[in-house]
Amino acid sequence: MTKVVAWAASNGDRSENADYQYGKRRLRQIDGRIRFLTKRIEAAEVVDPERPRAGQAAARAFFGATVRYANAGGIERVVSIVGTDEVDLHRNHISFVSPLGRALMKSAAGDRVLLQAPAGAESLLVLEVSYARISVEPFREPPGAEATAIGTPSPAPDNSPSSEKPVT
Repeated sequence: MTKVVAWAASNGDRSENADYQYGKRRLRQIDGRIRFLTKRIEAAEVVDPERPRAGQAAARAFFGATVRYANAGGIERVVSIVGTDEVDLHRNHISFVSPLGRALMKSAAGDRVLLQAPAGAESLLVLEVSYARISVEPFREPPGAEATAIGTPSPAPDNSPSSEKPVT
């Protein structure tokens, strides 16, 4: 992206140069994203769900817990409460900030919790709370996001007659 901006800047008047303006805006977005991710990495804390817990922390659902619950129809589900970056609905990994995650937080076996879903409120019965290893898939680039080498565009040849005269 920096090569594209440098090429666009070399084309002259930057105030009317769409390539330059777009490139600079994109660089600012990339820099902002880098700052955001750097702060996230610095603030990240590894949570080991297998670490022994004492007292109520062992019996209640917190970050890293695996919870088995049943809805009013008796249908049971098992979910693991993870961070926003580890959500994987195919593996039943839900975020602690999702509606279901918030409803299950601090609950214990035998508790009834109220899930506020878009379709309406639903009562859930917590059957079991456990802390075991949660398998997580390694990070992969999302489809279509593969990094590609961006070459510097070559300026089009100027075949038009120049109205400028050399200054002597």
